[in-house]
Amino acid sequence: MFKRYVEIGRVALVNYDKDYGKLVVIVNVLDQNRALVDAYDMVRSQMKRLSLTDIKININRVPRKKSLIEAMEKADVKNKWENSSWGRKLTVQKRRAALNDFDRFKVMFAKIKKGGLVR
Repeated sequence: MFKRYVEIGRVALVNYDKDYGKLVVIVNVLDQNRALVDAYDMVRSQMKRLSLTDIKININRVPRKKSLIEAMEKADVKNKWENSSWGRKLTVQKRRAALNDFDRFKVMFAKIKKGGLVR
């Protein structure tokens, strides 16, 4: 059974385009393929490629930016996302992608040492 529905107030993750990786809130459903989304750090726009999260906030249809930000802060969306396993996984992926060559070498060496201790 589905648990995540495209509905007003559903927090989603953008999975394509220039806003990739941003958390947005669905403020209106335009048709079966598109939703109008908004966030505190972006301009309201329509999107197709979204990954729905378990987080949902109570908002009216197409709220003003100020009321949307207040609702997001009241629902503690950022903290819930950072504490979710999906959010932590993406944080680790971003941190790993930002490593330079020497840092990757240190990680590899630490894994080798850890494997040696386990055996």
